[in-house]
Amino acid sequence: MYGVVTRNADEIDWPEFDRAFYEVKDVTGRAAEPLSNAVNMVSCFGDNAAANENPDLVPVDADGNLATRDRTYFDWAYICPTNEKYRTGLLEIIDDAVAANGDVRLDDVGFPRDEYCHCERCSRRFAEWADENGRDADDEDAWFEWRAAVITEFVADAADRIPGRVYLTLYPDPYPGHLYRRAGLDIEFLAEYVDEFVVPLYDIDYGTTYWLETIARGFVSLLDPYDVDFSIELYAVDVDVDALVHAIEVADEYAKDVLFGYDASNAAATLRRMTADGKAGKTFRPEDATR
Repeated sequence: MYGVVTRNADEIDWPEFDRAFYEVKDVTGRAAEPLSNAVNMVSCFGDNAAANENPDLVPVDADGNLATRDRTYFDWAYICPTNEKYRTGLLEIIDDAVAANGDVRLDDVGFPRDEYCHCERCSRRFAEWADENGRDADDEDAWFEWRAAVITEFVADAADRIPGRVYLTLYPDPYPGHLYRRAGLDIEFLAEYVDEFVVPLYDIDYGTTYWLETIARGFVSLLDPYDVDFSIELYAVDVDVDALVHAIEVADEYAKDVLFGYDASNAAATLRRMTADGKAGKTFRPEDATR
């Protein structure tokens, strides 16, 4: 199956796509009304507008550096996952999405990087958790375990409100322990609440695809022990049609579904090209032309 990820409501019902994901909250903080004919998609802990309005919401590392776009390795600003007021607001957005459509995709879930968060609230809550669980608060492994518990609890709360299919976006990093240490994503526990993991594998031209195959195959291995589906999301903006066709062919080998991000027109044209190329041509004998 092929799907589209879009911010444009008029692209949801295009016939080329079997499924559509509609952003009702994106990383800019922009909000839109949920749609009944799409899987509504919520950027959870990525929110530039909220971070700009209230820097106290933003995670900090041990040196006090904020997880915002001012850091060279962040494309958007993050919100601390332990902020209860913000989490409550996210769950309300999810409730609104569910009222329109029972399927929901959770996007941008997790801590920003390994070194976050050391805000006063996170430090206090980790110390309390360590004490309650008989763990050493100076043990780095305990800290990563606590972060994973924070994220799993949020996903469980969200999934409890979603009557349909639960989708969760993963960072494109299938190497052992990386998702756990970087973002607090414990696949073993998250798989209990998630029906389908979606992995964006974005490139601006897909001139080579060996890396796409390597990462996709890595996710197949990572998710194999769990009863959960895996889909790949490709970037479609201004990508050459032939190159995108080749990327689709690679993704199709590993993923349940292939999705296209943020250029429905180019994605639709690519799928039409694939359909046309797949049709067998009719062969005519020379004598047929005279009949």
